[in-house]
Amino acid sequence: MIAKLKGKIEYLKDNYAVVTVRDIGYKVYLSVYTFGKVAGMAEVNLFIHTYVREDTLALYGFLTLDELEMFEQLISISGIGPKAAMGILSIATPKTIKTAILNEDPSILTKVSGIGKKTADRVILELKNKVADISTGDKEEATLDVDAIEALMTMGYTNSEARDALKSVPADVKDVGARVKMALRNLGKK
Repeated sequence: MIAKLKGKIEYLKDNYAVVTVRDIGYKVYLSVYTFGKVAGMAEVNLFIHTYVREDTLALYGFLTLDELEMFEQLISISGIGPKAAMGILSIATPKTIKTAILNEDPSILTKVSGIGKKTADRVILELKNKVADISTGDKEEATLDVDAIEALMTMGYTNSEARDALKSVPADVKDVGARVKMALRNLGKK
């Protein structure tokens, strides 16, 4: 089983990258966030989940161990496959997802295509105890960031650009509009 890949990015396309390690090219599926981060890199170091089913063998890559662990927790739930888990990780950070689960807030999860309220409630029920020992922010902060990311994406910024710009916005700013304005200033400095 492949657990980690370090190699040259041959090319990026849609939702995957081909990473060459010692003259062997591996097709690795990426979340929107990870895709945006690796887009400018020549070499990459990815944590890998090897997904094996009777008719499928696929590699899913993540820049952090947190993302990999959240992906693995999500796909352990009946009804959540790799595509849905990648969709969740594309709209929110693992910390935001954990906060939503701990606060029993399905709104972040239901923003992903194919995940309805029942499935989101099942995710919360099954993962609440698994993520309970991890300290996270509050429900309001998680919802604000998701809303701000959506607003920035409608303005033409990528998911990763929006996340990066929001990292430097102070946590005490509780208005989505104000968070977006500050993020836009941060994006203007680059």
